[in-house]
Formats: sequence, C-alpha cells, structure tokens
Amino acid sequence: MRREERHAERAERFVGPHRDRASRGEPHPVWDFLFTYYSLRPRQLRRWHPGYGVRLAGPAAAKFLGRSGYGRVDGSVDDTVAVTREHLLTRLPTVEFVHELLRATAARPARLNCFGLHEWAMVYRDPQPRHGQVPLRLGATGTDTVVESMPLRCSHFDAYRFFTEPATGRNAERLTRDAQVATEQPGCIHASMDLYKWAYKLGPLVDSELVMDGLALAADAREIDMRASPYELTDYGFEPIAIETPAGRAEYVRAQQAIADRAAPLRAALADACDLLRRAAHGG
Repeated sequence: MRREERHAERAERFVGPHRDRASRGEPHPVWDFLFTYYSLRPRQLRRWHPGYGVRLAGPAAAKFLGRSGYGRVDGSVDDTVAVTREHLLTRLPTVEFVHELLRATAARPARLNCFGLHEWAMVYRDPQPRHGQVPLRLGATGTDTVVESMPLRCSHFDAYRFFTEPATGRNAERLTRDAQVATEQPGCIHASMDLYKWAYKLGPLVDSELVMDGLALAADAREIDMRASPYELTDYGFEPIAIETPAGRAEYVRAQQAIADRAAPLRAALADACDLLRRAAHGG
C-alpha cells in the first residue's frame, strides 16, 4: 500500500532522530517535546490508518485486526477490514469536542500580540526553570524584567497552566479548562501546534496523512516557540528571536502569522472530518 509506505517515510523523519538521541541518552530541549508533552509514542506514530469509511482488503489487511477500533466488515466476501461503527460511537464525545473547539477557534479573529511571552511566564520568578539544563539567555533577573515590561495576553489554557504563580495574575484573563472552547483563537502558536494532538486523538477515525501534516506544523511551530523563548539555544542551532526588542517582536509576529496561515486549512480539514464522522455516527 503506497499510502502506508509514504506514511512510514514521513514518520521516520521524526522518529529516527528521536530514537538516535534516546539511544545515546541525549535529551533535546526543543524536539523531545513532540514525544513527551504530546502523548503519541513513536511506535504509534509509525502506524498508518486510512480513516473511517475506508475498507482494506487482501493479505495485508489482516494485520489491522490486531489494532484497536478495527474489525471485519459484515457481509464481505473477501475478509474486508475497516474501522468499525462501534468504535466511532465510543469516540463520539471526543469527535464532538474537537469539532466544537476547532470551529469556535476558526470563527474568531487572530490575535498576534502575545509575542511568545508564555514561555517567559513559565519561568517568571522561578528559582528552578523547567529546562534546567539550558541557561536563560538574559539570566533570571533579565527574564523577569522582560515579563514585567509587557502585558501577558495568553489565550491558550495548556500554556497558561504552566505559568508560575506570580505570572498567572499578570495575564490579561484567568484561563480555565472549562472555558477553553470560548478562549482559543487562531493566531495562537500553541493552538496551531495542538492540531497535531487533535488529529492523533481522532485516530484511527481520521487518516494518518492529517496526523503527519499536524506533526510537521507542530515541529515548525515548536521551533518558533523556542527561538522566542528565554532560553539560550544557540548551541543547539537555534538563533533567538529577541522579543525583548521591537525588531524581535516584529519578527515573532511575522513568524506567528505564517504558522497561523498554514494552520487554517489543516484546522478546516480536521473540522470537516469531524462533520463527516458526526453524520456517520447519527446515520447520515
């Protein structure tokens, strides 16, 4: 199956370097995030899924029967295999949530005035920064000064929840999990990054091409995110986006806009996939 082969090739570009670093015991402050914060393990990423409604036949189809969500198609004469409707029904609450979140996010205007300060807020007045093996580019005092020099305008709960306690009170609003659908907006670099998460959480109901598109976007967004962070990452090959300066903030906004532009069609594709799944679940 050519689609499965293409998927394996795309996955290996991410899994291979991660596997090699792990074998040497080398943590990476930028790329490990794709396999630690995000819960899809390398072996799971390697598995190709065609998506709901696609029937697989022939000798190669039998291996899918060992995967969660698959079964033989009733009435088939050639042992056809597909993701089952029963599996869809068990995953319908997730489908409904992801659909609501993506549609609500897409409907809002993009805000591009946070300047990536969420990473700075995660170490604000913290004697033990999260990436302890990587020094702060401006030191602890300089980092705190940057946070205090600009308003915090984070709209993404899963970034906000890692803020230090002194930083949470400086944010423009108190964010909560329950209000996530009401607060996420398409300019947020983390909202774009999380399209990878929503794609794999919908698996095997959506095809793996969407998952890999999400991972490719997440990787590029992660690079921008960490280049704009307070960490000194030049030894890892990442030049800083100095958001403490007007020129750096302008550079960040341009990069943030480019990520948002790439995220928009992927967000729409995932939301459309959710629409199809909802109709299938309700017999439409």
